[in-house]
Amino acid sequence: MTTNVLGQKLQPCSFDPLTGYFRDGCCTHDQNDPGQHIVCAVMSEQFLTFSKLAGNDLSTPRPEYGFVGLKPGDRWCLCARRWLQALQKGAAPKIVLAATHEEILDLISLETLVEYGIDRPVFE
Repeated sequence: MTTNVLGQKLQPCSFDPLTGYFRDGCCTHDQNDPGQHIVCAVMSEQFLTFSKLAGNDLSTPRPEYGFVGLKPGDRWCLCARRWLQALQKGAAPKIVLAATHEEILDLISLETLVEYGIDRPVFE
């Protein structure tokens, strides 16, 4: 079973637009994915602008790759280091904790992730 950052079964991130390294809707990866597309992020205008300026234009459609272009509110599996870079620059988008792969915890603390989670758990 693939696990999310909350220690539960990893949930799908998005089927529309279809995301994931394997284009299966989930933020999973393997050794062929050096970018580790494991963070289920909710796109914001601020992040899309940041990403474009950083050299990764996610908002422009690229039909030759079957990519429709993202808009605010879309969910997308982001590279772990891109999300961290956005965090450091004050442009990190919100994330879906239930759909974010546990391996991100090797790079970013659960406390930080929960701060950006749209599905924040209640810890007792």
